[in-house]
Amino acid sequence: MKKTTQSIHTRVNIDSAYPAATPLFQNSAFESESEFFYSRKNNPNVEEFEQAVRILEGTNFALATPTGMSAIITSLSLLKPGQNILINKHIYGCTFKLFQWFAGNYGMQLFVSDITKVIDPKLPKMDMVFFETPTNPFLLSIDIKKVSQHFKSSNKDCLIVVDNTWATPIYQSPCALGANISLHSATKYLSGHSDVMGGIILSDDQELADKLRSLRFFSGANLDPHSAWLLRRSLHTLEIRLEKHARTTVQLKEFLLTRNEVTKVYYPVVDGKQLTGYATLVFLDVTDKVIANYAKFHSSLKLFSTGTGMACVTSMIAQPFTGSHASMEDNEKEEMGLSKNTLRLSFGMEDPEDLINDLIQGFESIK
Repeated sequence: MKKTTQSIHTRVNIDSAYPAATPLFQNSAFESESEFFYSRKNNPNVEEFEQAVRILEGTNFALATPTGMSAIITSLSLLKPGQNILINKHIYGCTFKLFQWFAGNYGMQLFVSDITKVIDPKLPKMDMVFFETPTNPFLLSIDIKKVSQHFKSSNKDCLIVVDNTWATPIYQSPCALGANISLHSATKYLSGHSDVMGGIILSDDQELADKLRSLRFFSGANLDPHSAWLLRRSLHTLEIRLEKHARTTVQLKEFLLTRNEVTKVYYPVVDGKQLTGYATLVFLDVTDKVIANYAKFHSSLKLFSTGTGMACVTSMIAQPFTGSHASMEDNEKEEMGLSKNTLRLSFGMEDPEDLINDLIQGFESIK
């Protein structure tokens, strides 16, 4: 046998390796008898990540995707032309636009309504209801159980889909409260390090999970092994990261309430039943003077970057009007109550006193 052939077929035996952590299976293909015969179907790293999140959120099934947006569109693919979709009006800008595009291109009727407190009785029978809780923006809470009961009373097959990204699987379990699907942008809290993208869909319904898995297989919307490996690593520290984030968030919220430059601070209702905790993000309304001098204000901050991440080791500041909701028309942003005076802060792992002092000097810089 030639040396080149021998070299190609040389493999190390890992049967007795017993690694302390699951190694990275950077494989596109496996032997045909393997249950992981092709990574577009599944991969050991992807499955381990799925199982770990499923356990944290208390669901029966989980399905990982490349991004949070791909998790949403995979879920949307369950629908058929002619069906009705409802989204809450307080929602991430790109999600809003995705639903508009999807409904318009696939012959569906899209309804936008505020279901944070009262459900409009004039709304027709729905086939899917999609919302975030807490919401983006303003961190408003939506009663998952109430929404599920209301819409399933007129259509038992109505799909209740909850974006659980900001609550995290540690603090909220939508499927236990009547949701058919819970999904996350794993890029945010689950990653926590601004170094990987991913999404995940969770459900308790076997038939629904099977349909979603088939959709993922045929569309190729599967998470890659390296991202899955990184996300699995991050899950080991999720709870302790959230504990640190939560303490900092409460301390910074109390500080912001003392500032004359801040007219309102938004923080979700932690009722201990649906939402059992909260961490990292707050929205705040600031005075016109801060907005008039916003470039100077944020450039003077030393610890808050202006990146698009959140729930990371470093703190960030953003203006949703021109950032997370930039894809929406001005009248659409006005309809949800979003103005240029609303800012979003994401608190990282820095010492809270250092963050407070940084914000103080930022406010002082525009006096």
